[in-house]
Amino acid sequence: MPRRSPSTSRIAKSTMVHPALSLPRLTTCGLLVLALGGGALLQGCSKAAEPAAAPEAAPPIAQSGQLRFPPGHPQLALLTVAAARASKDIAVDLPARLVWNEERTQRVYPAFAGRVTAIRADLGQSVKAGAPLALLASPDFGQAQADTAKARADQSFAQQGLRRQRELFEAGIVARKDLEQAEADAARAQAEVARAAARTSLYGGGNAVNQQLALTAGMAGVVVERNLNPGQEVRPDQSGPGNPALFVVTDPASLWVQIDAREGDLASLRPGDSFTLQVPAYPEATFTGRVTAAADAIDPGTRTLKVRGVVPNADRRLKAEMLATVHVQESRESGVVIPAAAVTLNGTQHTVYVQREPGVFEPRKVVLGYEGPREVVVSRGLEAGEKVVAENVLLLARQFQAAEEDAPAPVPGAPASPAGGKAEGTAKP
Repeated sequence: MPRRSPSTSRIAKSTMVHPALSLPRLTTCGLLVLALGGGALLQGCSKAAEPAAAPEAAPPIAQSGQLRFPPGHPQLALLTVAAARASKDIAVDLPARLVWNEERTQRVYPAFAGRVTAIRADLGQSVKAGAPLALLASPDFGQAQADTAKARADQSFAQQGLRRQRELFEAGIVARKDLEQAEADAARAQAEVARAAARTSLYGGGNAVNQQLALTAGMAGVVVERNLNPGQEVRPDQSGPGNPALFVVTDPASLWVQIDAREGDLASLRPGDSFTLQVPAYPEATFTGRVTAAADAIDPGTRTLKVRGVVPNADRRLKAEMLATVHVQESRESGVVIPAAAVTLNGTQHTVYVQREPGVFEPRKVVLGYEGPREVVVSRGLEAGEKVVAENVLLLARQFQAAEEDAPAPVPGAPASPAGGKAEGTAKP
């Protein structure tokens, strides 16, 4: 039997297939790799297994002052359009603030200096007319009580002197002049009593001199503000504008509405006109009010006019100092109405993007007759029925600018593009 050489044995071992790589378990690429030993072929097999990438959509082009998108471009789904409609009635939103109805509100200030000895009413408490709110120990009020007592004593003395002079006159002892002098003294004493008594009774004082001053409610209502504590010293010079009242009593069944209106809104906010009101605390609720008065001067700082209205509040859901939005309907006889988001502002120039046909958009300069937070009135530059881009306007503006920059240079002597330069702007709020 022929004997194998060591080299022949090593070659046989190197060509043996491993049991784990038996033929039935090998793929076609694996067989080719094993047969050819080529790493490049293995790389080619892996590339063949990857899916082919989808072709990118062609970019829009700027042509003749218009931006043209290829049919089916994905950005067209983002450009929502709205049709301009003839301006007849437009909803206007105005900022407002709720305050107490001053015709049904009383602010209590001290008439005399003194010290607070007791509090008889607190916040949210309902009080009747004449009910005590607080008690003060006031020496000044005690002086007023003493003046009343002195006036009554002087009146009594003057009446006794008058009776005595009348008896002496009837007896022929004194002259008529003395009688008339006694009558004048009695009349002056009576007048002084009336004055002093009216002063003390105005602030709740009686016949006694006790220096106890009661702060009372002059009307029925609810205590909505309290700015004093027991032991606090109060003075009359602490009253007036800029100083908080000791008590504020009001009837919250109705509130005033302070509206900041523009000059163009005055025709819809005349006394007697109605409006609707919404507050952030009740976003689904609507309240109805009525205009009662309007100021005769415009605030030079804000260029707004103060208009006052009144709104019923029987259920007391509305609170003073709430911020609100007033909705009114204004009549516009000219122009067209479009969404405010459709307008861009570049410097001082307003621009909209008109859809000439599906996928074709054209920038157009317009003049606004009214600017609102939701709608604007275009007085010149747009016709009713034309469609404008109402969403993602800045995206379209930047796309238009990029397309113009990528467009070839114009041929000398050719007419200029009606686009008027760059289309980038700032969206209207």
